[in-house]
Amino acid sequence: MDMTNITELNILAQERYSQLKSKKLSINMARGRPSTKQLDLSSALLTLPWSCENQDTDYRNYGGKRCTPEAQQLMASIMECEPDEVLVEGSSSLALMHDNLVFSFLKGNPDSERPWQQEESIAFLCPVPGYDFHFQMCESYGIRMIPITLNDDGPDMAEVERQVASDSSIKGIWCVPKYSNPTGCTYSADVVRRLASMPTAAKDFRIIWDNAYAIHAINDEQDNLISILDECRQAGYSNRPLVFSSTSKITFPGAGLAAMASSPTNLAWFFDQTSKRSIQPDRLNQLRHTQLFPDREALKHHMQQHRALIRPRFEIVESTLTSILGPSKLASWTQPKGGYFISLYVPSGCARRTIQLAHDAGVELTPAGAAFPYGQDPQDSHIRIAPTSIDLDEIKLASEVLAYAAIIAAGESITGG
Repeated sequence: MDMTNITELNILAQERYSQLKSKKLSINMARGRPSTKQLDLSSALLTLPWSCENQDTDYRNYGGKRCTPEAQQLMASIMECEPDEVLVEGSSSLALMHDNLVFSFLKGNPDSERPWQQEESIAFLCPVPGYDFHFQMCESYGIRMIPITLNDDGPDMAEVERQVASDSSIKGIWCVPKYSNPTGCTYSADVVRRLASMPTAAKDFRIIWDNAYAIHAINDEQDNLISILDECRQAGYSNRPLVFSSTSKITFPGAGLAAMASSPTNLAWFFDQTSKRSIQPDRLNQLRHTQLFPDREALKHHMQQHRALIRPRFEIVESTLTSILGPSKLASWTQPKGGYFISLYVPSGCARRTIQLAHDAGVELTPAGAAFPYGQDPQDSHIRIAPTSIDLDEIKLASEVLAYAAIIAAGESITGG
């Protein structure tokens, strides 16, 4: 990192930061939300005429299959698996992950010798930077979290394999395998195969495969992610993966479809638990979604419209960071091909201060350390940028605030304030 001109750079940054602060901005880049225009793409869901006339089951009532065959087909096409591997349940994939965790905690999963709550301790591997809600879930149930470095091709597999081979208290690993939150990386075929085939001391080890961004490319070409279900089955560990996805960032967050894909054994186990807390999910919403997306081409066209709205936002962040931070090599950032986030890496010890300066200028960001277990980034250098939900002119202003705040924070760290 070239810091020779940091004093001169800091003076310029202070001047521009003060000018931006005087605008009294109010811009929220804290969460990965769809924009209003993205939500408008699915407005037909609110007015679609629908009918149960051609269905064997009247889905307005109790009885019949828990999810419609059409919804299974839709979610299977998103998750790239077979429809009979999919259970469509509710609207939140995070809720399905939570339920799997809690059911394992209370009763054990199909491969457990005892409920996890009866173990002396349990732990999960947590690739970092990662998704804060995964980590909060573990923390709320006292599950010990073990940070694992997330590389450009996925988690550090040498460390993962070493940990799981010798420690039976490690019951799982969190994975966002495609356009990962928050770095945007996609797991390589080698990483997926090693996750699928590695020996684990815990016989009931689970891979929580949160494929939230399965079809959310920014550019026209999708990254290739091989099937964890197929690889685990071939390796003789068909119960190991629990795959999740939803339409939360395809249609409406909180009012879409959520799905879990896994082995027949896991699906039967999960259905046995959920059938005691809910007689029937919202199959009418399943019908609405499959009317909006009657085939793969309709879904593909819909996602092209999403890309047209999202891509310019990422391009503005990239060009702004490059013009302000690029010459000094003061910071680095990811250039994701999909998903909803960009990871910015500022000098060690500067993330928290950078985020505070941005806040003071009216730009809200995810708290420092949120992408790490217990909210603790040991380097205090990672910042998550979520540009999708705000207007284009606001993205430019917010990116400028963030870039100048990073320069000021770095200058303070060198001069001692």
